[in-house]
Amino acid sequence: MLRSSGQRAVTGGDEDQRVVRLRTAVSRLRRELAAHPADFPDRVIAEDELAALAATATGGVPEVARLRRSLLVIAGAVGSVSALARGLSDVRRAVDLFGEPPRR
Repeated sequence: MLRSSGQRAVTGGDEDQRVVRLRTAVSRLRRELAAHPADFPDRVIAEDELAALAATATGGVPEVARLRRSLLVIAGAVGSVSALARGLSDVRRAVDLFGEPPRR
């Protein structure tokens, strides 16, 4: 896309870019998982948790502890499937943008 001097790209207004990146990463991993031909024991767990994470990301800025829990569940479910490693890494990087959960 070409932009003339003084024009800015439209990015969705005031939407938190961390949330946008999270939604994008989750969506990509969900598509990769759906297209993955092999069945593995925790596939349904990964699909369910990705769906829950996608829903969480549509409601504004999600709770960091919830994001971290979801990431752990997803990593445990698909961690041994090397074809999904890049998508999982993208989700992890998107979750990392939200920082660490508060200490108890």
